[in-house]
Amino acid sequence: MAAIPPDRTGSMPGTEPGPRPSPYPTTTPAPDLLSVPVPAPMPPPRFYSEGYITSAARSGVNPHHGDYESPIDEEPPFIPGHGHVSPKQLPPAARRAWSAVDTTTTTIRPPSQRPSGISSTASIFRNRGQHPDEEVGGCYPAKEVTIKDRICEIRWTWFTMTMATGGVANVLHSIPYNSDWLSGIGLAFFFLNICLFITNCVLISLRFHWRPGSFVDSFTEQFESLFISSIIVSTATIMITICQYGVPHVGPWLLSTMEFFFWLYVGVSTVSSAGLYLTLWSTQVFPIHTMTPVWVFPAYPLLLAAPFGSNLISAASRTGRISEINTVSIAMAAITAQGTGFLIAFMINAAFLYRLMTQKLPRDNQRPGVFISIGPSGFTAAGIVSLGSLTSEIFPRDFMGTEHAVYILRLMAYMVGLWLWGLSVWFFLVSVGSLFKYISPEKQENFRFQMTWFSFVFPNTALVTATEALGGAFDSDGLKIFGCVLAGGIVVVWVLVFSRMMVNLWRREL
Repeated sequence: MAAIPPDRTGSMPGTEPGPRPSPYPTTTPAPDLLSVPVPAPMPPPRFYSEGYITSAARSGVNPHHGDYESPIDEEPPFIPGHGHVSPKQLPPAARRAWSAVDTTTTTIRPPSQRPSGISSTASIFRNRGQHPDEEVGGCYPAKEVTIKDRICEIRWTWFTMTMATGGVANVLHSIPYNSDWLSGIGLAFFFLNICLFITNCVLISLRFHWRPGSFVDSFTEQFESLFISSIIVSTATIMITICQYGVPHVGPWLLSTMEFFFWLYVGVSTVSSAGLYLTLWSTQVFPIHTMTPVWVFPAYPLLLAAPFGSNLISAASRTGRISEINTVSIAMAAITAQGTGFLIAFMINAAFLYRLMTQKLPRDNQRPGVFISIGPSGFTAAGIVSLGSLTSEIFPRDFMGTEHAVYILRLMAYMVGLWLWGLSVWFFLVSVGSLFKYISPEKQENFRFQMTWFSFVFPNTALVTATEALGGAFDSDGLKIFGCVLAGGIVVVWVLVFSRMMVNLWRREL
């Protein structure tokens, strides 16, 4: 007679089924053999309890998508673990938790290792002696960090330094109370900015040469891609200061050269802003709750079109060569490009206000980016008012068939400039207020240096130049003095930020 196999409960057919064994610890005992024990709540898997997912959340990573929590996160997305662990080496509960994570963008790495496309604020030199190939337990020998390794950490954010330096030179030239010592300081910043710009270009070119593919990767890396336009803005600050410090003391050839570069700049800034935004929209995802004014940065080159055009026309006027350039075309092109950039920035700033109302202020490492919101209205006000003060030299008397067109345009420029200047002052107050909590020494520990600290300088130069332009337009001594006070503060802030950068370079933290 064939043996009857037991059923799934482990009992022979015709007998009472025994209790089903439970893989979980129980808290309620079974009242009889027919009842199944009530399992206790399953403890969190070791994958969670050991801090893998929680560490990812603290680092700004969505554990289910692997995306940055913010486009300017200081720490890139990585999940700390003990060595290079694969999912198959994890316990069963951990493997089930791992299956819910998008491993295409989130990988387990030792704490000393970070993704290849990291920002300059999260440098490999923060922990000296550690190398991306070094295990936590010292399984691999530490590799000495060389000069080449440090150069390969240069990012587009380094051009914010030249933006700020050129902005300071522009501010010093805009001060209405001229003197030889003030012009000397402005010239020093002008030449320093050129040297720093050339140095940055050489270093970042070496990075792209020594790390093949890093140039293309910089256009798709969420943090770095937003700052690619900083090299274009740095170029604009150099050309603006050339119009201020160079054209009045050089022959007419430099004026013609600057006119050529103005048209080239307008074309490059328009194409680059559209191209960068298309690249970002095609390769990146920026959730609205992570929004910061850094989103405006690809459009920033457009915001210097009016200041460039007004300084070019002003330089031609001071040298008596106003007839050698096409002033009407320059003014119209400058206003068109400036208006485009301002409207883009205005719409993005609206999203920023929505983000502030729903998510509060940005995190500590994002606070410098708040100052970027000052620039769009400040640069537009400065450019429009400066062009308005030159209307009698830009446009003919019978422009648009009426003798009063010049006066109407000047009045409109002053009123629009005053309106936008007020918006810039408001954003300045909000930005400064966002730093109030860092007066406490305990809070300063979380406010580590990064190259985006130069955002404390460059956007504020727009407010200073707009203030000085309005002071000259309305012949207001109060606005002129206020602008001088702001200019002095800008110089002090630049010195502090630049000194902090040099200290971090010396400590090998950049």
